[in-house]
Amino acid sequence: MGMACALFILAFPYFIMLTNQGDDLEKKQSFCPHKLITGLPCPGCGITKSFISFYEGDIHKSISYNVFGPLAVGICIFITGLLTVEIITKKEFLNNFLHSKKLAYVCAFLLAGYHLIRTVYFISTHSITEILKESIWM
Repeated sequence: MGMACALFILAFPYFIMLTNQGDDLEKKQSFCPHKLITGLPCPGCGITKSFISFYEGDIHKSISYNVFGPLAVGICIFITGLLTVEIITKKEFLNNFLHSKKLAYVCAFLLAGYHLIRTVYFISTHSITEILKESIWM
């Protein structure tokens, strides 16, 4: 199941990239419920656009959409490889590390910090009209 999820996460943005046909991703509306309601980005906003930019080879643009995008691509590739090795060898590797509370707390802290910084920056660089234009209210 984990491998199927990792492969889907990698394949979905790739499919969008193949069918995009030169459309500018900057102008595409987000499907994020948080952004549609508040006009403000959530910690995951831009991750699909980040994957697409990564696939196109534009790492700088990928990071600008979401700083965790390239890292998420790497993690999905790593998890797919790890699960493949586990299936072949019938042994489990890194389970104590991947299922540890410490790792969960570090990830939560990083996401919360990123979200706070991103939200403050977004509010300071956009007017209330621009923020509302990002939502469903305008």
